[in-house]
Order: sequence, then C-alpha cells, then structure tokens
Amino acid sequence: MSAQTADTTTPAEGATALLHLDDFERALNTVHRVTRRTPLETSRYLAEVSGAPKVYLKCENLQRTGAYKLRGAYNRLLGLSEEERERGVVAASAGNHAQGVAYAARELGIKATIFMPLGVALPKLQATRNYGADVRLEGDNFEGTLAAARQFVEDTGAVFIAPFDHLAVIEGQGTVALEMLDVAPDIETLVVAIGGGGLISGVAAAAKLQAERDGRKIRVVGVQSANTAAFQPSLEAGEPVTIQARPTIADGIAVARPGDLTFQFVQKYVDEIVTVTDDDIAKAIVMLLERTKLVVEPAGAAGVAAILAGKIASVGPIATILSGGNIDPLLLQRVIGHGLAASSRYLKLRILLPDIPGQLVRTASIVASKNANVVEVLHTRHATELPISDVELELHIETRGIEHGQEVVEALREAGYTVRVGERY
Repeated sequence: MSAQTADTTTPAEGATALLHLDDFERALNTVHRVTRRTPLETSRYLAEVSGAPKVYLKCENLQRTGAYKLRGAYNRLLGLSEEERERGVVAASAGNHAQGVAYAARELGIKATIFMPLGVALPKLQATRNYGADVRLEGDNFEGTLAAARQFVEDTGAVFIAPFDHLAVIEGQGTVALEMLDVAPDIETLVVAIGGGGLISGVAAAAKLQAERDGRKIRVVGVQSANTAAFQPSLEAGEPVTIQARPTIADGIAVARPGDLTFQFVQKYVDEIVTVTDDDIAKAIVMLLERTKLVVEPAGAAGVAAILAGKIASVGPIATILSGGNIDPLLLQRVIGHGLAASSRYLKLRILLPDIPGQLVRTASIVASKNANVVEVLHTRHATELPISDVELELHIETRGIEHGQEVVEALREAGYTVRVGERY
C-alpha cells in the first residue's frame, strides 16, 4: 500500500499549548461511551529480554473495531455541530481509521461515506460496511483514494475526518495513556508506534502532562518502520518533510509525511525515535502469538519489535501499545512464515547430492537425528548450473532456533554434503 499523507484541519500555530490535562480527562469520559477499557497485560518474557523490571502491553487490539482509532474518531464526531452532522462525514482509509469513523458515525446517527482503495483487504472492507458506512472503492493507491474523498467533500459539503492531524483526534487517542497510567502508575518509559503521529501525540502529551502534575518524569519513545520513517528527517529539518516511502508490512504506520499538528506534539513531547525492520516486526508478531496468545497487526507490533530488537533502554518499567489487531488472515499466514524464518525457526536448505540411490534417505536420516522436522522437499537433477553427476535437494525444515538450525547444517556438512542456507551456493 502507498504511504499516506497528512491532512490538517486545525490551525497548526501553537497547537501544543491548546491541550491541557483536563482536555484529555474530558475526552476519556467521552470515549468511554463507546470504547472498552482494554486490559493492560504484563510480559515476563519481554521483561527478561529488555532487562526492565516489568513490561506492560496495552491491548488495543481487543478494542471495539480492533484498534485504538475509535477513540479519536468518536471524540471528533461528537464535537460536530448539528449542521455538520446533517451534512455527513467522509474519510479515506484502507483500514482502522475507516472502521473507527464508521462505528462512531453509526453510534451518533451520522451518515458516513468511506473511500477505500480498490485493493483493500476483504475483512477490512466487510467490517467497515457492517458498521453501516457507505463504502466506495476508488484509486489504485491511497493517494487516489484520498483525491476521490476530497472531490466528494467538494461536491457534497460533507465533513472530512482526518485520520490524525486534528486536535480532537489527538485528544481521543491520548485517552489510552490515561488508562495505562491509572492501572500502572509506575510506568517510566512509553513505547509508541508512529505513523502520522496522532497516537503518539496524544499519548505523549497526556502522559507527560499527568507526570508533571504528579511531580515525576516519564519518557516517550516513538517507533517507525525503517521503510517509512518520516519523523526523524522532519525533526532534523525543523519542519514536516515528505520522504520516498518503501513498501512495508506495517501499512498502518506507512505515512510519508508527518502531520503539521502532530509534528509539533512529537517535537515537544517525544524523547527519542527508533526504527524497526519488517523482519523485526514479523518476529514480534510470532512472539505475541506464542507467548501472549494475542493476534496483533504489523503496525500494532512495532513497539514490541523495538523492545525485542534491543532498541529500548530503560531501568524502570516499560509499556507499549498493541495498537491494532486487524490483520488479514492471508497476510498473517505469510507474516508467521516470515517471522519463523527471520528467527531461524524455519530454514530452507539447498544440498548438493551425488546422483546415486540412497542419498535422499541418508540426508533425511541426518536431519531426523537432530530432531528437526522436514516440511517440504524438492529434488531436481535438471538445473543447468548443476554438475552432471549431482542433483540438488531443497529441504524446508522446522527448527527450535538459530543454534538448532546450525547443528543441522553442521551435521550435513560433516557427512560430506555441500549445504547452503537460502537461495544460492
């Protein structure tokens, strides 16, 4: 999916001075009309990995609509005038923002029109329609979808609901932090994924304003996909800049330019920004499935990915937000496979064998002797790069991790075979 661009509907000058702690507290009362107070779980495994005494996981993947976005959408829509409500609302989104706006609009009796890209995942499309929105498929990428939504606003006068760059949206998203600190006031470091910056703006502002009131400090670390990391160059430039985004599995945080408002909040309240790779994210999704039994989408796992990758330094308790769980089952299947491979739990071995009977059985016996499991086999003698007296055996095997995989490879090599891990010799 193409990276998204910001939409600003509130003047940017002095934006951070316009929100106070009581604004977030009022927003919390507002959003609780429709949202769940999602659980704040702990992970002993992540605490061991990070060296922190505790690691908390805020499970917004269990929120209504499957993501935190409902908070900001409802807070924004509730603030519309009667005249604006009668005009209806419109949004452009390929996922969580679409569902948040659709759900909030249904609860408030407002007509919602949602523009989504032609290639949107079927579960997200169906969920948005089930919430009562008029869904229109336009554009091969997000830019085309956004253009169609803007044209609709121009033609009909409907109110455009920005995904992140609006004070009411930021207020709503910040309620996540208040819930977390209410349950775990000992949190010292908050780790938050960044796309356009709506979530981290609200969370960082609310957390730091509350910490200031309580006479203590709290650290906020943002996490971006390495392929769409627009905030660091923007902070260095002193203003939002547009980057050339590359594809990422974390499409929920694939934003090519920070919002004008959110840039100011990040500049003021966020202490550090780190990046994670798609491999890091895939490992985090697998870890969350195995260790916590939670299904989390790639963008929602970015904070955990940063902790697993050793990029979060903290001597006190750490907390991160599992910001969404709306992942297409087909993508989840691919991500699990990729995550297992990235963790060396799933290996592809290419082995040169002499073209004589019994070699396939011999190699399988060696793998079995190391308690590894063969899940797929390809045997060929027709590749042009092979010596005429050899064949190639491709084995896909499951292992317990890096060390176990190395044991299998070494056992095959000690038996006299030429072995490569991956695609080439």
